[in-house]
Amino acid sequence: MKGVAPARKAAFEVLLAIERDQKRSDGLLYHASISKLSAADRNLATNLVLGTLRWQSALDETINARLTRPRAVLDAGIRVAMRLGVFQLLYLDRIPAYAAIGESVELAKKSGNRFAAGMVNAVLRKIAAEVEQKETINVTDPSRLARVYAHPQWIVERWVRHFGFEGAKAICQYNQLPAPVYVRLCTQDAECRLLEEGLGVAPGKFLQNVCRILSGDVTSSKAFRDGVVRIQDEGSQLVAELAGKGRRILDGCAAPGGKTAILAERNPDAQILACDVSRKRLAQMQMLFASDPRLKQLRYRVIDAAMHDMSAEYDLVLCDAPCSGTGTLGRNPEIRHRLTEAELLRQRDRQIEILSSLLRCVKRGGRLLYSTCSLEPEENENVITECLKRNPDFQLVSLEQEIDRLDQAGILRPGAADTLKSTALSGGCLQTLPGTHDCDGFFAAMLVNGLP
Repeated sequence: MKGVAPARKAAFEVLLAIERDQKRSDGLLYHASISKLSAADRNLATNLVLGTLRWQSALDETINARLTRPRAVLDAGIRVAMRLGVFQLLYLDRIPAYAAIGESVELAKKSGNRFAAGMVNAVLRKIAAEVEQKETINVTDPSRLARVYAHPQWIVERWVRHFGFEGAKAICQYNQLPAPVYVRLCTQDAECRLLEEGLGVAPGKFLQNVCRILSGDVTSSKAFRDGVVRIQDEGSQLVAELAGKGRRILDGCAAPGGKTAILAERNPDAQILACDVSRKRLAQMQMLFASDPRLKQLRYRVIDAAMHDMSAEYDLVLCDAPCSGTGTLGRNPEIRHRLTEAELLRQRDRQIEILSSLLRCVKRGGRLLYSTCSLEPEENENVITECLKRNPDFQLVSLEQEIDRLDQAGILRPGAADTLKSTALSGGCLQTLPGTHDCDGFFAAMLVNGLP
């Protein structure tokens, strides 16, 4: 688009695709249109997309309050152009107002409605004039918390009930910040290679072989291309580490494969079967891991975990169930605009089917680790409770002993075991909380089939 910087053009196209086609930002941000940008433009485009999605409800409220007809249905391109401009005016201090306004107007023109472009110009100029008069809002109740941090009120009210007001506030605040980038260090020299390439790194909070990327684009590094590091949230890695050891291992919902890879790395002599209902995602996973000698023992099978013909032959099963993803709203902000409370019940029913089915694969004395990236009890504790009722041979065992095992093996950082026990364990289950823990929200529970 003539007159529009590459980063804003790319961000606009991604946001428009999400608005029109309900696609996910994490896939679109790795598309060729983004990857061909310079590192600086790629970072800006990513921040524009995710920031606009994080603050979307607040942006719409700001825009609607300044429209002559607040309830008017705007063309998707006009709406996205205005959101993009308002986000830059309100939340990005380093972008000049003239750039945010001028290029948003150009984007509106290119969307095919030159008349509406004048409206975009007027609304953005009005907002720019008001920016200096912004006041800090004192957040004292769930409805205001939801409004200030651009979250659906029903979600925030649930979090206040389950985690207290301050816990819910911490989650909301965390979700509005750029999600941290963590990498798994797959070789002894991985951290040194990142430093040699000029990336800024810091230790993870829990695991020894995890680094947080503070500066630089890790996806452009040779270390990343060579498979020396792998991008994966630290909470996700922690869940996979908790699964432990086995000789015959089943990953029932394997794609995209981050947890599967950790199972293979920790169990180099095991037979591991990676299953997923999506043929495409499993093929992508298989292609990604094909050249890694550490993952040579993996076998793959396309299958619906809720409907399989496997017998009770596995001593370790991982059930990383599909879920609402409310623990990842900072990383996937568009989820908040699509999810409904009714969807949680649908997810729960599917999760009960999957977990009950995979329990049939666990041999006597074997164990299953159930996990989600959800913060909702319907998808977590309630699923465990229902499946234990249906499968009386199984019992829930506390993950405290697994945390101790990781600590004794030197997998955890010093002090991490005590931190996890005091802040993330409840009823023997793990629940990491964004804001309380510097990672996505993950739930995990260990079920054992009787006694060995």
